[in-house]
Parts: sequence; C-alpha cells; structure tokens
Amino acid sequence: MSDPQVPDPLGDAWNDVPLFREIQRVLQSSSGPVNWELARQVAVANANGEGGSDPEPNDADVHSLQEAVRVAELQVAGFTGLDAPSDVASVEGVRRAVWIQRNVDGLRSLIEPAATRIGEAVTRAQTEALPDVSSAEQLMPGLSQLMGQMSPLLLGAQIGTVLGALGQEALGQYDIALPRSDGAHSLLFVVDNIATFERDWSLDPTEFRTWVATHEVTHRFAFSRGWVFGHLRSLLDDYLSTLRFDIEGMQRRLEGIDASNPEAIQEVLGSEEGLFGTMMDDEQRLKLRRIQAFMAAVEGYADHVVHAVGGKLLRTSGRIEEAMLRYRESERVDPVLERMLGVEVEREWYARGKAFCDAVAEATDEPTLSRMWEDAEAMPSLPEIEEPRLWLARTV
Repeated sequence: MSDPQVPDPLGDAWNDVPLFREIQRVLQSSSGPVNWELARQVAVANANGEGGSDPEPNDADVHSLQEAVRVAELQVAGFTGLDAPSDVASVEGVRRAVWIQRNVDGLRSLIEPAATRIGEAVTRAQTEALPDVSSAEQLMPGLSQLMGQMSPLLLGAQIGTVLGALGQEALGQYDIALPRSDGAHSLLFVVDNIATFERDWSLDPTEFRTWVATHEVTHRFAFSRGWVFGHLRSLLDDYLSTLRFDIEGMQRRLEGIDASNPEAIQEVLGSEEGLFGTMMDDEQRLKLRRIQAFMAAVEGYADHVVHAVGGKLLRTSGRIEEAMLRYRESERVDPVLERMLGVEVEREWYARGKAFCDAVAEATDEPTLSRMWEDAEAMPSLPEIEEPRLWLARTV
C-alpha cells in the first residue's frame, strides 16, 4: 500500500481502474534505482520462452555435478597452487528461474551504483523533453514522481532482458563472471541447459560436466580472495563517478520505441547498445582501461586453467572447447558489463588475457602466475597483458 503522505503518481481517480492498479503495483514494487521485481519477471519470462519448460533437476543430476566439482577442486588446487577457499562449497542443480533469482540477489550491490547514475540521466532526459514542467505538473499531480519511477522500470526491463537472454543458455553461476558481495559459498548449475548443450553437441555428460565444474571452481578459487570484490567495486565506482551519458541519443532511442510492439521494445533492450550510451573523455578512457584489464585477467586466467586442466583430465576436452567457442562467438562485448554496468569490455580482451597467462606460465610456472591473485597491485595492467615481460619484471 502507498504511503499516505506520498502523492499517488497516477492520481486517486485512477485507483478503481484495474489496468492502472496493476501499473501502480509494478511501479511501487521496488524503492531503489532498479525495479528488481520487474527485472526478475522479465528475465524468467524471456529465459523460459513462450510455453517453455523449466524442469526441476533430479537427484542423479545433482549427484553427478557434486562429483564433478570435487574432482575439479582437487585438480584446480593442484595445478594452480592457489589456496582453496576456507569453506566447502555446496553444489546446487537449479532451474533457470532460480539461477536468475540468485544472480539478481548476488549482483545487486555491483549493479545499483551504475543504475543510480543511469537513473539520474534518464530523469534529466525526461525533464528536458518537457517544454514546461511546472504546467505539466498542474495537469497531472505527481508527474515528477512518476518520471522518477520510470527510470527503475526502464532499468529493470533492460536488466531483465539481459538476464533472460543469458538464462536461456547459462550453464553455471559464473557464466556471469563477476564476484559476489556474499562470497562464493555455493556453486549453481542450470541442469536443463547443461543437458540440452550435451545433446546439441553430442558431448559425453560426465566429461562435459567435469569441464563446466572446472570453469566454476576456477572462478570460485579466484573470487574467494578477500580483496577481489572490493577492488572491482572500487574500479566501477571510480568509473561511474564521472560518467556522462549521451542524453540526446537516449532520447532518440526512447522516442523510437513503439510501445504497442513488444518485439520492438525487446529488440532495443536486447541490443548491444541498449537504451544507454556513454560519452568518453581521456580520463574516462583511462578508468575504463583499468576495468578492462581486471576483466581480461580474470577471464583469461580462468580460460588458461580450464584449458590446461581439461586437456590433462578429459579425452574430449578439445571437442568441448570448440563447442564453447562456437557458443560464445556471437557476442562482441560482454553483455553483462555493457548493458548492466555501462562498461564496454570486448571479448577479444579475454583472449588476450589467456595469452598473457599462457606466456607467463610458459616462461616461469603456475605458482608464479598465481601471484596475480595476491592483491590488487599484483594484477596486470593492459600494457602488461600485451607484453607479459613487463609484469614479470615488476613482480618476480
């Protein structure tokens, strides 16, 4: 129920109209910069598709994944030399809807600061589009409040669209390769998507699940370092603190949406550009490069470890990697960073990150490479990723 001291943005006269009661319910379902309930609903609907199923994993599936994780933990620890996390991870086989809900919960503290900045830009764009805000408010009491509430709706719809697209094919928790504020106490596997991938690519289930488990365990080992989440949050806060948005471009995209055509709305929200575009200067590009370096190192390290461990452990590792390469090749940039956080990181940087890790390990050994996880200062910069000898000269 609305706070009686806060004006109803739709006006009391609309309360008896069912459609507007539903609109009001959605508007009031979130008080922050993102309407997370709308994001969740949009994501689940998109992930399952029209009439799609989202079956509950059975005990045999969960057991197979638990075994795969325990094997992967031993292999990753032995190969990398990294200390294992202090807690034993629980292994969960989940439905797509659960994967979405857990990512909504786990990523909120990273996404909301970006959403606040984007929301300010959206409100400013809407205000500038009105020729006379004061007279408009006389025509509809609470219009300014309604405008403020539209930003969380737009952001909720866009985030839900991204999560829904990822949820259609997500295999594990770290398909969104970002640390979570609540640590990494569990590992999630979307069993129906894994089984579909196995069938589509004619992969051996035991081998493929071990490969996926190795990917998840590697990220968990890396992200369990106490400094990692705070460091990424600091990089994002620094970048977002001076970020400027292309207001005119955003207005054009908003004006071009046909509200009566759900497919047109979906196309805009799901596009690489989305609704929001940024304006960059030299200082902003420098801040962006720091984030790009961090993500290149994170994903490059994971790909390096999974390739090496998988090649030693799995007879079909090459076939699995080829299937995964085809699976990822349609996206030029990381969709989570681009459309949820306003940060463009081209997937090409992940390949360069792996090349950096391969080169360092070949020149030295795996324990030397794992020094990059000692603290934030030990992580390679973009110039060091391009020329690994610079990093070795600084750290060894």
